[in-house]
Amino acid sequence: MSEEKGKKVGLVNLIGMGLGGAIGTGIFVMLGYGIAFTGNSIVPVVMIGCFYMLLAYWYQLCMPSIFVLKGGDYSMKQLLFTPLLTGVSAWFLVFTSMALSNYALVLSDYVIMLAPGLAAARTILAVVIMTLFFVSSIKGSRFMVLLENYVTWLLLAAIAIFVFFGVPRVNAGAFFSGGETGKFFLNGLSGFFSAIAIMGFACQGTTGAINFSPVTDNPKRTIPSAIIWTNVFLAIIYGLMAYVGAGVLPMEQTAGANISVTAEAILPHGLFLFFVIGGGIGAIASSALGMVGGMRYPLLSIAEDGWLPAVFKKKTESGYPYVIYAVYYIIAVLPIVTGMGIDTIVSLMMVPTMLLNMYLNYACIKLPEQFPEQWEKRSIRMSKMFYKICCVLGILAAGLVAGYLLKDMSLRDNIITIVMVAFLFIMSWLRMKQGAVSQEMLKERRDTVVQEALATE
Repeated sequence: MSEEKGKKVGLVNLIGMGLGGAIGTGIFVMLGYGIAFTGNSIVPVVMIGCFYMLLAYWYQLCMPSIFVLKGGDYSMKQLLFTPLLTGVSAWFLVFTSMALSNYALVLSDYVIMLAPGLAAARTILAVVIMTLFFVSSIKGSRFMVLLENYVTWLLLAAIAIFVFFGVPRVNAGAFFSGGETGKFFLNGLSGFFSAIAIMGFACQGTTGAINFSPVTDNPKRTIPSAIIWTNVFLAIIYGLMAYVGAGVLPMEQTAGANISVTAEAILPHGLFLFFVIGGGIGAIASSALGMVGGMRYPLLSIAEDGWLPAVFKKKTESGYPYVIYAVYYIIAVLPIVTGMGIDTIVSLMMVPTMLLNMYLNYACIKLPEQFPEQWEKRSIRMSKMFYKICCVLGILAAGLVAGYLLKDMSLRDNIITIVMVAFLFIMSWLRMKQGAVSQEMLKERRDTVVQEALATE
């Protein structure tokens, strides 16, 4: 019996999967950077940020309520993107390996916390960790699968311990008046939105349920509901973590630091080790290994579609795509050896993502007119006017994140971002100009997705 015809996934399962995918490295890594921008108002930042980022990813909430998309996020982009932007998205996928450098750098910080003698060799340690990530992807590992299955429970246990010991240590009155730790609304409204922008890396990722459409019971209703409830629970969890993370120690100690600084101050040594290993290291390693392993087939697909030169399709006898993984590895290591900051790396990844999201949210505006039958059968009942307002707000939300990230980056990093985005467009256009990618093939695939989406109920 195929997976699609077997037991279906329900709402509770999807919420669990969503929380497991959303809670991870972002909150452990970026909370200190958010505190540096806005002080104690990091609490409303992360709570509002969860729904703000959902708005920036509006297309990922509205489309599953209109269509049943067998290919999840990939099917949505086939429906909404032009051929050129399909290529831009494909090339950007290669550059997403830069995000892996964050995992390696932060994981090295956690290792140094356990073995301070390695502090002088942080860069080397991060490169070694990155290399291990990629080496582990050659044949895969049952341990990686098990870690992915259990990491959510480890994360929730570590967070529960952090909150349980931390909340009593916060002076609530002083926290909201800014008397002891950090000022509320530090740097004003600009700092508040800058914090939302940088925390967007942690607050996104709640829409993973869309990729389980084929095995979900009543997906048009269940998937949007799961996404919304995942955001509600995530906002509560992040709010509590931010309250402790910003409210226990003076801001000078927490701004720009990872959350383990606060954990060390409030937890007994044994529980602190559990928090670092089970929460921090476990989440980071699991996310990184999952990303490295999960990129094999998407990267091969864009190579086979012609967006990358033919050499990228080369594999070993066992099927390992060594050329494309070698390039993926080099791009991942580059930010480490050039000394890029974690916030800069996040910005380099988030800016192109938000620019693409602006277009995707814009493309959704016409869906009710393009597919009137499916619109009438939508699971989220809303008027066309309200729907289109949300599309416009989604465009603005994604644009503001990109704008604030660019504003807070250095001139050098702004130039790097602009050059990278220009490179994505140029390479996409060039591959189409060379005839390496067939527009007819892309159109046929899009039409297939449309027909499947319209036919499947």
